[in-house]
Amino acid sequence: MKTICLYFEIHQNVHLKRYRFFEIGKDHYYFDDYENERGITDTAERSYIPAIKTFIEMAKTYGKAFKVAFSISGCAIELLEQYAPEVIELLQELNETGCVEFLAEPYSHGLSSLANEDVFRDEVARQAKKMKELFGKKPTVLRNSSLIYSDDIGGLVADMGYKGMIAEGAKHILGWKSPHFLYHCAQNPNLKLLLRDYKLSDDISLRFNDSSWNEYPLFADTYMDWIAQLPEEEKVINIFMELCALGIYQPLSSNILEFIKALPAVAKERGITFATPSEIIAKSKSVAPMEVPYPMSWNDEERDTSCWLGNVMQREAFDKLYSVAERVLICKDRRITQDWDRIQASNNFRFMTTKNMGVGFYRGIYDSPYDAFTNYMNILGDFINRVNSLYPLDIENDELNALLTTIRNQADEINVKDSEIARLQARLHKYEGTPEAGEEPAKAEAKATATKKASAPKKEEAKAAAPKKAAAPKKSDVKTAAPKKAAAPKKAAAPKESEVKAEEPKATAPKKGAAPKKPAAKK
Repeated sequence: MKTICLYFEIHQNVHLKRYRFFEIGKDHYYFDDYENERGITDTAERSYIPAIKTFIEMAKTYGKAFKVAFSISGCAIELLEQYAPEVIELLQELNETGCVEFLAEPYSHGLSSLANEDVFRDEVARQAKKMKELFGKKPTVLRNSSLIYSDDIGGLVADMGYKGMIAEGAKHILGWKSPHFLYHCAQNPNLKLLLRDYKLSDDISLRFNDSSWNEYPLFADTYMDWIAQLPEEEKVINIFMELCALGIYQPLSSNILEFIKALPAVAKERGITFATPSEIIAKSKSVAPMEVPYPMSWNDEERDTSCWLGNVMQREAFDKLYSVAERVLICKDRRITQDWDRIQASNNFRFMTTKNMGVGFYRGIYDSPYDAFTNYMNILGDFINRVNSLYPLDIENDELNALLTTIRNQADEINVKDSEIARLQARLHKYEGTPEAGEEPAKAEAKATATKKASAPKKEEAKAAAPKKAAAPKKSDVKTAAPKKAAAPKKAAAPKESEVKAEEPKATAPKKGAAPKKPAAKK
């Protein structure tokens, strides 16, 4: 049985404004708010909102027979929360159906995986935390920016505890192999790899409305027939694309959403199912390691990183940006952290490319790659000055590394203490019978009652076994046993045996400070 893994990326560029050289040191705000608001609201209205509503309808219609996956960059979440909160609400409604999985990715949608391991770890952790806050579950599968992947990146992601990663099924990497199998990382077999079928993906995202395409118009039946006709042993078909392909690249007038809506029913007729990335990883076995010595991506014909780091200008800006990475990591200034995320975004480097990108390539506000480089370096110069004002350049690398190590050790200690506190609180709740976090009072009361019943016999046994503590004597005994204060003991007279025997079991404790009396010897 063949399984389709359908995945969509949600990311929105944060547009920089025109920033002149003479503004360095005077203006610390770098972004075009008007263009950012216009861009995100337009994309939400034309693409995100109608597409997500379609997925909700499909989930309600087909139930568990339909599955889909998403990843959302941190920068996109910030823009959506500020200008288009309806998109977040619709994603939460879709999440309640149980038919969706949300993946982890770098917060900035940047290139930190190619530059600095600590920055990459920090970005992924912050984005995963945001996913947990919004959708109630921590991601277990990671998607890197633009599907950038290499053996080193895979080893790092495996060390971070992720079970799987999605990547590009690049022809120069696969060779004669097929992307329709589950592979694993060459450095760590615990990390499974889902490879994108770029032909089937681009048929929807790029060619669907192209009237010059020999398969135009494309119908759901035809598309599913292509998948059904694949060799029997090829079980996993990964269709990955940007969500804005539904409504922006392929306009709604092309009936792209009706095409998507028809896929589950047509797939069921051919015995084809849908699954999320984590479900495929859990059910399928890896067939072989995937060796990727150099980074690959899903961009351009080359499927590499040349569109971001292909010329001298791009590499200069890239090196300059990450030269302050260690200082930014220890910085707690919220403005600097937010600016850091936004200027890391990969589109800032893509604007500087000198490759022939075709007629429709979007360069934003820039007239040329040199214009983009100049504007970006002006902004970067001011940003670096702000960072250096907090952590001056005269701080040596050894001192900075020691400070970073101290911070990491303190964070580890805090985590250990938090887990210990949680353990002790759980024991305290169990002992006192108070409800724990998230526990119903009725369950806690029943648990406390059972604990009391179980402990009652033990208490009775303890009482029976323990020696009696100096029981309070009767009044009559006190009168006979208590010595008179004024009367001193006679030296010659010895107490009678009957009196001694009567008083022996009473074992009254002597007063503090008083020496015990020796019994008089018999004459």
